[in-house]
Amino acid sequence: MTSNTAPIKWAQRSDSLYLTIALQDVKDETINLTDSELHFKGKSEGKDYEVNIEFFTNVDAKGSTYKVLPRSVQMQIMKAQPEGEEKDDDGDEETFWPRLLKDKTLEKNQVKIDWDRYVDEDEEEEGFDTSALEGGMGMGGMPGMGGMGGMPGMEGMGGMPGMGGMPG
Repeated sequence: MTSNTAPIKWAQRSDSLYLTIALQDVKDETINLTDSELHFKGKSEGKDYEVNIEFFTNVDAKGSTYKVLPRSVQMQIMKAQPEGEEKDDDGDEETFWPRLLKDKTLEKNQVKIDWDRYVDEDEEEEGFDTSALEGGMGMGGMPGMGGMGGMPGMEGMGGMPGMGGMPG
């Protein structure tokens, strides 16, 4: 019996990746994360699924975590620090990957950006909300229905007063 390719979504921060395998009620899962690859097999809704990917560059398999949730498999994968480099506090630009996979063609067919967790590298302020990985189901609302969030620091602005006198 052939396996289907499981849908993957990803986002990143300067020190880690957040990977979602978007399958519901995963059973009989096998997850093998090495410093360069991820191999996943599991059943969802009676079908076999798998993922076999090679990361763009090395990761820290030992420092990474995953959790099988009712609607998906969530993973926080720590990026490996290059030999001899200390992690700097300002989020060095080189730590953001241009893509998840080493192979560009596979990326186009297998991987989507997780826009709910996406930030531009110059807007990064904090890590991921990992509450879903800590045992609690910290995911409110429906998946993919995230609100518009707004701009940080603009909470108290309320409407747009003073716009009535625009020259026309």
